[in-house]
Amino acid sequence: MPERITLALPSRGVLAEPTLDFLRDCGLAVHKPNPRQYTGSVRTLPGVDVLFQRVKDVVAKVEAGTVELGIAGYDLVRELESDDLLTINDQLGYGHCQLQLAVPTTWVDVQGMADLVDVAQDFRQYHHRNLRIATNFNHLARQFLHAHGLHHYSLVRAEGAIEAAPTLGYADCVIDLSQTGTTLRENHLRPLRGGTLLKSQATLIGNRGRLQALGQGPRKLLRTLLELTDAALQGRERYLLSANLAGEDPGRLARKIMDNPVTRGLEGPTLAPTWNDAGQRGYAVTLVISADQLLPAVEYLRSIGGRQASARPLRHVFLEESPSWLRLQRLLDDSPQS
Repeated sequence: MPERITLALPSRGVLAEPTLDFLRDCGLAVHKPNPRQYTGSVRTLPGVDVLFQRVKDVVAKVEAGTVELGIAGYDLVRELESDDLLTINDQLGYGHCQLQLAVPTTWVDVQGMADLVDVAQDFRQYHHRNLRIATNFNHLARQFLHAHGLHHYSLVRAEGAIEAAPTLGYADCVIDLSQTGTTLRENHLRPLRGGTLLKSQATLIGNRGRLQALGQGPRKLLRTLLELTDAALQGRERYLLSANLAGEDPGRLARKIMDNPVTRGLEGPTLAPTWNDAGQRGYAVTLVISADQLLPAVEYLRSIGGRQASARPLRHVFLEESPSWLRLQRLLDDSPQS
């Protein structure tokens, strides 16, 4: 029975630094004594060890049960697709990209997947070969292509940069990850309409067997880690909004606030009595507001007499239960055989 938890993190690549930044913002800063070492620790959770690996190896080690937890791209998790690999939270809020099918810009008549099916049939009929697609995502590519009725194709192992494959002549089109589309354009490729296989971002994963075997102590560590990451993600999306309202009746002011969905807040308003220099009574109202409703909430408070509104971002917002912890419980209760 494991007495500690090991968290595997990307050692290099586009997810490496953002992952460390994310954990620091969660209150889980990673301490790495030597930049050349492959191990680290989380000082706020002394029972958690950190192992730095290539991002593909992060997924492989979690799937194999070498470590309990890891952070990697959702694309790699879906590509492996194992019953032993649990997706605990696939929306950590960074590392956004898309797995896309892209064709040469010279294929002006190929706009959607139905057009590509026709092209594949033409290659088969007139060139006596399959459409060649360069990719490192064979499993996801096969699923996607078959779902769209494209069967005359060959997947080509990428040699260096995948986007260069059509130019170099060993593939006709590509399936690859793209963040902004710049690399595709620079290599004279464009995404196909309807050709997005999936949208990906940083994902927290775990090994089913290792997590089921955790003792009480490590299980408590795991719950703390999930509580802090969830609370930090919730805090990113919310502000603490305060304003002064004139009025004698706190119940009436509260009803005005609660009657408007914009200012209903996460858990209703908090009202505290105030007095101005003239001895007039009022109330200071405090609300937790979602980021996209911040300005509408300020405008509504102004319309009901609000003054001196101020807002500050929240670092952590703890809900009634950690969504990731609840999800993990359901995943662990749902065995692969059930």
